[in-house]
Amino acid sequence: MPSTTSLTPPTLTIGDITLRLPIIQGGMGVGISMAGLASAVAAAGGLGVIAAVQIGIIEADFHLNPLEATLRALRQQVQTAKDRSGGGPIGVNVMVALNNYDIIVKAAAEAGADIIISGAGLPLRLPGLVPEGTDPALVPIVSSGRAAGIVARRWVEHYDRAPDAVVVEGPLAGGHLGFKPEQIDDPRYALENLVPEVIEALRPFRTRRGTPIPVIAAGGVYTGADIYRFIKMGAAGVQMGTRFVATHECDASDRFKQAYLAATKDDVTIIQSPVGLPGRALKGRFIERSREGKKRPYTCTYHCLKACDYHKAPYCISMALINAQKGYLDAGFVFCGANVWRVDRLVSVQELMDELEAGYREAAARDQAA
Repeated sequence: MPSTTSLTPPTLTIGDITLRLPIIQGGMGVGISMAGLASAVAAAGGLGVIAAVQIGIIEADFHLNPLEATLRALRQQVQTAKDRSGGGPIGVNVMVALNNYDIIVKAAAEAGADIIISGAGLPLRLPGLVPEGTDPALVPIVSSGRAAGIVARRWVEHYDRAPDAVVVEGPLAGGHLGFKPEQIDDPRYALENLVPEVIEALRPFRTRRGTPIPVIAAGGVYTGADIYRFIKMGAAGVQMGTRFVATHECDASDRFKQAYLAATKDDVTIIQSPVGLPGRALKGRFIERSREGKKRPYTCTYHCLKACDYHKAPYCISMALINAQKGYLDAGFVFCGANVWRVDRLVSVQELMDELEAGYREAAARDQAA
């Protein structure tokens, strides 16, 4: 809970890592959050996160050797981010849905990731995948109190440890969503309701330090006032993705970022991803054509996701997201959060972090004066 006397945002401790600001930059896959963005966030006092999925696109042989290129790029990006972060912590996001999930978790730990964050499925085996000699903090992403309890209980029973923190992601997030389509606009699943639910589910568990498990609110967090509001209700910090795309340091192409700047509320849509989950994205020619039945791959180059059957999929989501990251928006689409239409300018990561901190202080001052 925020101090009743201090207007300063609290620090956030995850495992042995303490962040000056309680802000985690969300891991945005297929080349959106790599070393450039992650190192800038870490240097500014938050947790910078590299997304492992298809990070190998930066390697020349990615299309021929996607797994080898991904592992090579992951090691290089983690090291580069740590070198540039000024000692700030670097996390890696690894999706449970990846075919090579076990291998990539091991590689992230061996590369020196300070924290491994894992969602897109319940990471029930995550502690057992981290090799001896490494000790990153482990943070699952969930979308309900029930899921949080299942993960914590499994980890305690099988690995004698609880999560170092838990991210609870609500339905206003960008990209793939852990909700059924009919739940996305249902107020019962709003983040404001999920945060207390997850806190309660985790109450019986303690971290290895003997402290309550920090709960991180994610999905639709946009301003410093939002950060204050969620921390006041018991969250230990927040995770933000959309706002970090609109920074100079974000690793996406300029055309990808400009799509955020040009977006209106009506441009935001929910798609049905080939992996079987709904996702939030910006409307565009590619999505229109796929909805008209004009997209269907005939081969699978990457074999990246467990749930994707290219024989039935309307398109290859990896190729669509790779194209978008590079700025070829007619051949792909842009994932985004529900608040993308509020983005109106590109700033540096430091400017954004300063703005969020100032917004937190202002909200705290208003609350204390009320």
